[in-house]
Amino acid sequence: MKFVLTTSFSSIEHLTEIAPVADECGWYALSFSDHIVHPENITTPYPYTDDGSRRWPAFTDWPDPFVMIGALSPITKNIRFMNNVFVLPMRNPLLVAKTVSTAAIVSNNRVSLCIGVGWSKDEFDLLQQDFHTRGKRCDEMVEVLRLLWQGGWVEHHGKFYDFDRLEMSPAPSQEIPIWVGGISEAALKRAARLGDGWISDLQTSQEIIDCVNKIKNYRKEYGRDHLPLQVMATPSDAFDIDAYRVLEDNGITHLMTQPWPFYYGFTEDIEEKKEGVRRYAKDIVDKMR
Repeated sequence: MKFVLTTSFSSIEHLTEIAPVADECGWYALSFSDHIVHPENITTPYPYTDDGSRRWPAFTDWPDPFVMIGALSPITKNIRFMNNVFVLPMRNPLLVAKTVSTAAIVSNNRVSLCIGVGWSKDEFDLLQQDFHTRGKRCDEMVEVLRLLWQGGWVEHHGKFYDFDRLEMSPAPSQEIPIWVGGISEAALKRAARLGDGWISDLQTSQEIIDCVNKIKNYRKEYGRDHLPLQVMATPSDAFDIDAYRVLEDNGITHLMTQPWPFYYGFTEDIEEKKEGVRRYAKDIVDKMR
C-alpha cells in the first residue's frame, strides 16, 4: 500500500516546508483539493455532511493545485502529486490539458490527474459552466484531454466540444493517469468506464470495499477488467496496520491521510506538522512496504 498525504486545509506557506519532508520520508504523493471561490451563502447543500454545511470555515486556504505542483516539484525528487479532487467540468478542457501537461513536464512526470464532477452549482454559475450537463461534459473532456496529450495534430468533434486540427505543445512525455473520484453510482460507473483509478470519500472500510467491488463489476461490463485498477481510500474507521492490511487485501492500493492529527491534533504549528509527517512514516509507511 502507498500513502498519500492530503494537504487539505493547510496554510499555503506550510506546504513548501511539508513537501520536502514527506519526500525524504518515503510518502508516495501529496494530494490537493480544489475550489476556486466560496460564496458566503450557498444554494447547493454540501453532499458529504448530514446538515449540508461545508467541512471548512471561511478563509481556509485553497491554493490552485497545479500552481502548487509547479512550486513544489523543484524542491522534491520522488514524491508524486495528485488531487482530491480536481473539478474538471467547471473548466475549459483545452486550458486543463495545457496546465496539467505543463505540470507533468516540469515535475518529470510525477502528476496524476484525479477528477470529479463537483457539487457546487454556485461555483459552476460563477465560472459560467453548465452545472446540469457536468457529468456528460466530464466524460467528453477526458476524451479531449487524452487526445491532446498524444501530441501532434489532432481534431475532435463531439456534442459539447468541437475543434478542427490543432496541436498543443508541449505534450507530456509519458501518459498522465486519470483517476475518478465520487461515491454515487454515476461516479463509480465513470471510474469503471474511463478511469485508471478511483478515489473514495471519507467512508468506512466496508463501504470502500463495497464500492471497489461495484467498480470491478462495472469494469467487466465495459470490457476493462483486464486493466489494473488503482484505488485511493480515506477510511473513517481504519487507523493501524492491521486495518490497513484488510483494505489492501480487498484491492485498496493507496491510503490518503493527514498524519499530524494522530500525534498533535489539528495543530497549526509547522514543526509539529513536519514531525507528524516523519513519525507517521516511521510508524506506518515504512512497516507497510
